[in-house]
Amino acid sequence: MRAPYWISSLGLLALIATQPGVAETSLRQKTLEKMRASRPSDLVVVDQREVGGTYTLGIFAVQNDPADPALRRYKLWRESPDNLVIPTESVSCSQIEPLRVTRDQTAIYLNRLNPGGLITPGNRENHLVWWAACVPEVAGNDPSMLKEKAKELGFSTLQVESQEILRLPSP
Repeated sequence: MRAPYWISSLGLLALIATQPGVAETSLRQKTLEKMRASRPSDLVVVDQREVGGTYTLGIFAVQNDPADPALRRYKLWRESPDNLVIPTESVSCSQIEPLRVTRDQTAIYLNRLNPGGLITPGNRENHLVWWAACVPEVAGNDPSMLKEKAKELGFSTLQVESQEILRLPSP
């Protein structure tokens, strides 16, 4: 004999209540799947690789700064198997000081770049994002192959790369 529907539903609710991690994980997975399915139409994927699942890095909503034509604001799409982060960032496409500006809860990071220069695992993402925002027609190309394009655009390819960290005050 089957139990009435509401009794079995209560049993399921009791099971979920005693194991809150199960409900949270399921809800989180459903939310992530929904967000992945609704990627922005102007999203340009600049990097994708397998790291315990698919990791996707993309850029969208790129806008020129009305006061400074060398500045671009954009949203980054950082999707991993268990998370999706969409920060707003900016870059300077200036030939004098090309840079990417990022931030987290504790600091602002000024990453001075050398378009057309040496690409390492430590600066690869900065270059992928910079090229996608500043020269959209080469978005997603391997930045180590863009030395001639950088020279064509007037970059020396000899600039020193560095990172300046500006600590934010504690709340």
